[in-house]
Amino acid sequence: MRDPRMSALGKGLRRRGRLMVQAVSPPRRVSPERRTLNAVPSPREAVDTDTDTAGTVPLAPRLVESPVFVLSSVRSGSTLLRVLLNSHSRIRAPHEMHLRTVHVQFSRDFTADAMKELRLDRQELEHVLWDRILDLELTHSGKDVIVDKTPANTLIFKRLRRCWPNARYIVLLRHPGAVVSSLVNRRDNPNLEAIHEEVLQYAEKLEEARQQLEGAHVITYEDLTADPERITRGLCAYLGVPWESAMLDYGSHDHGRFRPKLGDWSSTIKSGRIQAARTADPEIELPPRLAELAKAWGYTG
Repeated sequence: MRDPRMSALGKGLRRRGRLMVQAVSPPRRVSPERRTLNAVPSPREAVDTDTDTAGTVPLAPRLVESPVFVLSSVRSGSTLLRVLLNSHSRIRAPHEMHLRTVHVQFSRDFTADAMKELRLDRQELEHVLWDRILDLELTHSGKDVIVDKTPANTLIFKRLRRCWPNARYIVLLRHPGAVVSSLVNRRDNPNLEAIHEEVLQYAEKLEEARQQLEGAHVITYEDLTADPERITRGLCAYLGVPWESAMLDYGSHDHGRFRPKLGDWSSTIKSGRIQAARTADPEIELPPRLAELAKAWGYTG
């Protein structure tokens, strides 16, 4: 009869040197007011992943050569944009995919050397994994264009550019004051200072992306809700697909379950109808830098 201790030892030996893939959640915040379903990653995580500098290894071939990423702040209408795009017969825009939280971990010191011999490092292995995830989702959908609208992708757009040199970007703007108002209304006992800090972190990255990503397609949430046909026609032209009127009737299509942490799940998005964007609360004064960015994006007042 096999000694159970030897069986356990054998399992332990087989675990050595393996690659571990983990979906890592952002660190929990201490302040209750700043705990949010769309929490900003810690500065350490953002710095660790937001790079497009040349890696230590060459890029592996990509299965999805030109994915599309929506760059936006939280509470900026990205879920509405997602379902409009997903209603197109050739565009797959799934729930938020949170690729930045999917990491590869080397469980032994020698694993890095083994991967180096294969012309791979930890970052490029993560890129290969991210690419495979998008390819699987695109294959399952039967469509040929994939769009990931996770707001936190805005914080790592340089890393995405490194991973997919031929990626395309939709920059979705919303008046920072309206984003602040939405977060204030959404939270219990909101900490206005913390909300300003959160919105500013996204806004700074959005402005950086707007300036650096040549050829990115820039739209506003206000225009999307006010004139959805014109904006979706422009999006289709950018993505190289013909416009379809069915995109505007997103409620008649299956977009999966609307649920927390995967996008907006409010009654507004569940209504299946495009509704007018809510404006900023005029009584909420923006910090100078946020006001400056709002003006740079064409917003007044």
